[in-house]
Amino acid sequence: MQDVIRSDHFSMGQKVLQFENDFAQFLGSKYAVMVNSGSSANLLMIAALRYTKNDHLRLMPGDEVIVPAVSWSTTYYPLYQYGLKLKFVDINIETLNIDLEALESAITERTKAILCVNLLGNPNDFNAINALVVDRNIILLEDNCESMGATFDGKQAGTFGVMGTFSSFFSHHISTMEGGVIATDDEELYQIMLSLRAHGWTRNLPKENLVSGTKSDDFFEESFRFVLPGYNLRPLELSGALGIEQVKKLPSLISERRKNASLFVDAIGNHPDFMLQTETGNSSWFGFSMVIRPESHMTRAMLLEKLNRLGFETRPIVTGNFAKNEVINYFDYEIHGDLKNANYIDQNGLFIGNHHYDLSEAAACLTQL
Repeated sequence: MQDVIRSDHFSMGQKVLQFENDFAQFLGSKYAVMVNSGSSANLLMIAALRYTKNDHLRLMPGDEVIVPAVSWSTTYYPLYQYGLKLKFVDINIETLNIDLEALESAITERTKAILCVNLLGNPNDFNAINALVVDRNIILLEDNCESMGATFDGKQAGTFGVMGTFSSFFSHHISTMEGGVIATDDEELYQIMLSLRAHGWTRNLPKENLVSGTKSDDFFEESFRFVLPGYNLRPLELSGALGIEQVKKLPSLISERRKNASLFVDAIGNHPDFMLQTETGNSSWFGFSMVIRPESHMTRAMLLEKLNRLGFETRPIVTGNFAKNEVINYFDYEIHGDLKNANYIDQNGLFIGNHHYDLSEAAACLTQL
């Protein structure tokens, strides 16, 4: 950060570029684009699919996108903002990710994309999901903002779809104060996002590019040349500087979170009144969900009271069933099935946070529940 201050260059620059390269290398992806938040990452991902020249990847107004009913609000908003139809599908009560049987029954000839959300650190079963889409022209996308560092079959979550999004908000696996990233192996989508991130201009594109073709050598001419209806989603150079150091620590941060998870599972994994999230692949354990068992006499209010008394902060499981919110009255949407599991965790679930610090004392406290 002191290097940035001494440079007197605070807008997006070489530190951001270095972080993008380092993060892409960590993921095993060809490209990474840093933005100012995970929410902006979702927006840029969907926007890029509107402006691609690839007919197989383009999303147009009215196209149907399947989404899980439990996620953060800005998973859904860019879909609405680009005129897409959302189809809400139930979650699995154990993994908290999209229910695979419900997903299979929701796919029709109208389905253009599936936006998978890896919830609370837990990756989806991408073998099963890929089997559903392998013979169909369906775009697979990932919102991995809560699951940085998670893996499935040895591959990083966020790299199974044509694009995947990440968040580096201060409470997430790494922190750049505010920040987000989109990863992709598709060169055209990468270059579209470079333009859309900064006003839709050509300035940040290579001379030979897949968006505007060949750029002029006249910097003055190219400095304010706009080719796409973009945004200003650029991160600060300070955030890039933080990211460079944070990504070096990421493997150890994930390792420590997984150690804490083992402690929590040992302490309360077989609790008679509530169940923890079932791990798929290797979770990066954003937090620890607790869902009241249907046969239990405990209520969420009772569980909240006990946790508060023990000194734990709690949160809903992301937004619960997002489809209950009034904001969806603005959406073009469809609800597939009855969302019974999303409704259940909405009323009977919560989570407590994880950290890379040693939480053995906190885990021991949970044995009092």
